[in-house]
Amino acid sequence: MPAVFLAHGSPMLLDDAAWVAELGAWARVMPRPKAILMLSAHWVDAPVTLGATEPVPLVYDFYNFPEKYYRVNYPAPGAPALARRVRELVSSAGLPVAEEPRRGLDHGAYVPLLCMYPGADIPVLQISLPALTPAPLLELGRALAPLRDEGVLVIGSGFLTHNLRAADWRGNVVTPAWVSEFDAWCAEVLGRRDVDALLDYRKRAPGVRMALPTHEHFVPVVSAMGASIDVSEPVSFPITGLTYGAFTKRSVQFG
Repeated sequence: MPAVFLAHGSPMLLDDAAWVAELGAWARVMPRPKAILMLSAHWVDAPVTLGATEPVPLVYDFYNFPEKYYRVNYPAPGAPALARRVRELVSSAGLPVAEEPRRGLDHGAYVPLLCMYPGADIPVLQISLPALTPAPLLELGRALAPLRDEGVLVIGSGFLTHNLRAADWRGNVVTPAWVSEFDAWCAEVLGRRDVDALLDYRKRAPGVRMALPTHEHFVPVVSAMGASIDVSEPVSFPITGLTYGAFTKRSVQFG
C-alpha cells in the first residue's frame, strides 16, 4: 500500500462536487486497503494515543456550521486488530502508547474518508499526533511503515497551508504570493524526498509564517514521508490546486 497525505477540507468539502470526485478517483486507483490508519491534524495528544476500536459517535470538532453538517455519519467498522499491531510497532520503536477508547473520528478523518470510501466498509483506526515537532513524527511514520506491507493505508490528514485569517470562503480572492511560493516549495521538497529540508521547513520554506500560523495541519505529511523513508519509491501529487483562497489542496502519495 502507498502512504499518503491528503488535504482534508472543512465539512463544506462534502458540497464541493469536484473535490469529492478527485478524492474518490484517487481512492479507486489505489489498491483497496484492508484497514486504514488515520493521523489527523485535529488530534494532537501525547503520547501516541489509540482511538476507538469499536463504533462510537463522530467528533464534530467545528462550530457554527449549518445543522446538516452535524448529521453526517460515517459508521466505519472498528479496527481492534490494527490497534494491537500499532501498539506493537510503536512500542517496539521505544515510544509510549495510550488509549482513548471513546474517541471517535474527527472531521479531518471522516470527511475525506466519506469521499474516498463512501461505503464506510473498511476498518478505520485513528491515532493522535504526539508532537508538532517534525523529528518525532518522522520516526513515528517510520515505525508504522510495516503496516503498508500488511495492506494498511497510512493517511496523514491536514493542509500544507492553513491560515484561517487569510481564507475566503467565497473563493473569489486573488491567491497571495506566499501561498504559491510555499506550495511550490513543498512540491519540490516532497518530490525529491528531501528529508533534511522537510524537517527544517520552519526555517527554509518561503512564506512559512503566513502559510502556517500554527503547525498541526502541516506536520501529518512528515509522518507520511516517514512511512516511506526506508524504501525507494516514486512520489506523486494526485490532487493539486487551491481552495478557500489561501489553502493548497496538494495531496501526496508515496509509492
